[in-house]
Amino acid sequence: MSRSPLLEVKNLRIEFPTRRGTLLAVDDVSFSIAPGEVLGVVGESGAGKSLTGAAIIGLLEPPGRIAAGEVKLNGLRIDNLPYDEMRKVRGREIGAIFQDPLTSLNPLYTVGQQLTETITTHLHVSQAEARKRAIDLLAATGIPAPDRRIDHYPHQFSGGMRQRVVIALALAAEPKLVIADEPTTALDVSIQAQIIGLIKTLCREKQTAVMLVTHDMGVIAETADRVAVMYAGRIAEIGPVADVIHRPQHPYTVGLMGSIPSMVGEAERLTQIDGSMPRLTAIPTGCAFNPRCPRVFDRCRVERPDLLPAGNGMAACWLHDATAGKAAA
Repeated sequence: MSRSPLLEVKNLRIEFPTRRGTLLAVDDVSFSIAPGEVLGVVGESGAGKSLTGAAIIGLLEPPGRIAAGEVKLNGLRIDNLPYDEMRKVRGREIGAIFQDPLTSLNPLYTVGQQLTETITTHLHVSQAEARKRAIDLLAATGIPAPDRRIDHYPHQFSGGMRQRVVIALALAAEPKLVIADEPTTALDVSIQAQIIGLIKTLCREKQTAVMLVTHDMGVIAETADRVAVMYAGRIAEIGPVADVIHRPQHPYTVGLMGSIPSMVGEAERLTQIDGSMPRLTAIPTGCAFNPRCPRVFDRCRVERPDLLPAGNGMAACWLHDATAGKAAA
């Protein structure tokens, strides 16, 4: 990629110490996002998508911790910053949109109070300027009559409107990076389309980078430039969105894409991936997907593959290693 990355995640490893040992939730994850780019992150529940986003913004729930690797924003390392320093980065440099707007909004304060507090904390503006900016943000996210709605409480908004308020809150200090964790879940299709449009406009006009975590491949296809597919705490495949959707290179991605109903043509049966993702206490030796993989061979059961060049992207699969190709044939 010609543009230098805004966000760089290198060899990220997230652990949860427990009385029965240490659980490895995210293992050796690396990726980058350029200014104005949307990286979609998909995978089954428990794959480590949301944990990766939480680690980037410094909001890992204890006892979870970053055990190895580093996170860089604009070339500066942020994963080892003290809490107060990271708080300045969070909001000002990195915005966050969470799945459930009710967990992001304080029910005791009007949305205007919450927006102006965020703006005055991170930007050197007066209360009057902050209020005007908050009204402009609500208007930009599609909330009607924002000059009146700014004085309403979260419970006075519908689910879709609350999610727009959360997006306005994430954008309040004009961050360079937005971590969007399931931003369109539980919204109707028309509101989804508006929020997708808002994210795309943001990237185009402000050159904001977005990490979009979702289960919805439709949202990914419509919004993302590249997509990373996660499985059992690792990236299974990463590449341009059209290639990953139409020409998947990892057997897991092939199964994921095959399980989506097509609008064109009729399929007798949708693809099914037998079994379920392994628990953190029982990650198989070798490739974590090997017990469920239809193309598994001996090497998959003993050696864990790193990301290898595959098509226009990369896939963590021995099928894309020259020696493995011969073994599998």
